Parts: sequence; C-alpha cells; structure tokens
Amino acid sequence: MKIGWGGLVIAGVAGLLVAGMGFWLATMRNRMQPAPIEIIPAQAEPTTAPIPSIVPPTVGPMHVYVSGAVKHPAVYELPPGSIIDDAVRAAGGFAADADPAAVNLAQPAADGMQIHVPLLAEAIATPPPISLPPGTDPTTAVRMGGITVGGLININTATQADLEMLPGIGPTMAANIIAHREANGPFATIEAIMDVPGIGDGKFEAMKALITVGP
Repeated sequence: MKIGWGGLVIAGVAGLLVAGMGFWLATMRNRMQPAPIEIIPAQAEPTTAPIPSIVPPTVGPMHVYVSGAVKHPAVYELPPGSIIDDAVRAAGGFAADADPAAVNLAQPAADGMQIHVPLLAEAIATPPPISLPPGTDPTTAVRMGGITVGGLININTATQADLEMLPGIGPTMAANIIAHREANGPFATIEAIMDVPGIGDGKFEAMKALITVGP
C-alpha cells in the first residue's frame, strides 16, 4: 500500500512524540530516585595545648637591719639585687672605730637579715699564751716560731699561721706581708708594716700592741 506524504508526516510526528515521552519518563524517574547518601567523616578539631600564663615573680624591696659600728644603725629598705655594701652605705657608712675587714661587702643582701659591723676593739685578739720551757727566764725574749715569750708576734719571723692571728689579717694579707719582707728585707720598725699594700692606719692601730720586730 502506498503511503502518501501526509501519512509520513503523521508517522514522524508520532515517532517524535513517543521518543519525547520516553525521554520525559526517564528524566522523571531519575528525579524521583533519592540522592545517594555521602558519608563525610567528621574532622577532629585541632587540639591546641593551652598556653600557660607566665606570672612574673613578685619583686619587692628588702628590709635589712644594719647594726654595730655604722653612723646610723637602723632598719633600711633596699632594692632587689642589693649587696652588703649598699646596706652599709644606706646606714651612713662605717663609723671611725669600725673594722671594715670583718664584713664581706660583696655578699648579696637578703630580706630580713641583720648586718653587724664590729668595732676594731672587738676584733683584737688576746695574745696567745706561751708555755715556757723549764728553766727559761720569763724576762728573756726567747722566740718560739714567730711568737715571742711575751706573746707578741714578730712580723720579721712570723709564719703565715702566726700572722693570721692578728686582727684584720686573713690568708691573703698574711701572704702579702711575707712576700713584702722577702722582697724588701726585714721590717725596721713595727710601723713599717704599713708599707704593705692594704694595711692602713686602722689595721695598724688594731695590731700594734700585738707585734714586734725584736729578736
């Protein structure tokens, strides 16, 4: 049977309608299907260690009691980091009869401490007793090491230990006295000991009753 142009047109339109209907149904089916569930693992929040707060130490003034042979004994307030020298200066410095060698001025000061500066008279030691050999005349000045029978220290023959018995004389100063006499010869008088660096009028006054240059 022979189909005319009209039939072909109708058949083409019908094919297009069928194809369009199929496309529409497929599209609607896809839209009606639920979307796939995507599981996203939860990300852990970054843990940051808390920064410790730095609390500066409480720094305040120190209070020290300066007593003894200073011009103004009293309790004084000192800034942190002060040393004994600062405390003595706050008290007006050493008194005329003080024994400066008895105080370590470089020592750090501490809150609540007492700093006592002794008098020169307090540092004068009693001359060491001497046991005389039997039959020895007590009036004879017999040397026993560097110490005479009368209890005096002969600065021309005294040992390091002998010299350290003198007030205000420590190991370093005793060594200086020995080095001076070895380099310059014996001391002619007791006053000549002031030629040793570090021995001034104050130290000499404290020791002059305890020393001799005699035999």
